[in-house]
Amino acid sequence: MRNAEVRIHDKLAGWLSQDEHGYHFTYDEVYLKSDQPKPISLTLPIQKEAYNSKVLFPFFDGLIPEGWLLNIAEKNWKINQRDRMGLLLACCKDCIGAVSIHSLEDEL
Repeated sequence: MRNAEVRIHDKLAGWLSQDEHGYHFTYDEVYLKSDQPKPISLTLPIQKEAYNSKVLFPFFDGLIPEGWLLNIAEKNWKINQRDRMGLLLACCKDCIGAVSIHSLEDEL
C-alpha cells in the first residue's frame, strides 16, 4: 500500500492511497470542517465518503509530467511509465497549480 497527502495551497486537503483493490481518495475531516472547503477538482467534489477507482483518478494522472520531462523522471528515478502512483509521488510534490502530492514515506 502506498499513501500520499494531497495538499491544496499547501494545506492538507485529503489522502490518496493505492492498494491491491485500486486507488482511493478521501478528503481530510479537518479540511471538510474548515470554512468553505474547495474541491481539489471538479471531478472530485467535496464529500465525506471515499472515492474509489481501479485506475488512477484522471485528475491525479493529469498532474504527472509528459514528454521529455517524463523521460527524465523515468531515467533518474528508474520508475516504469505504467507505475502512475510512483510517478505521482516522485514528480508531483511541487506541481504547477494549487494541488501538490506528498509521499508519506518522505515525511517519516
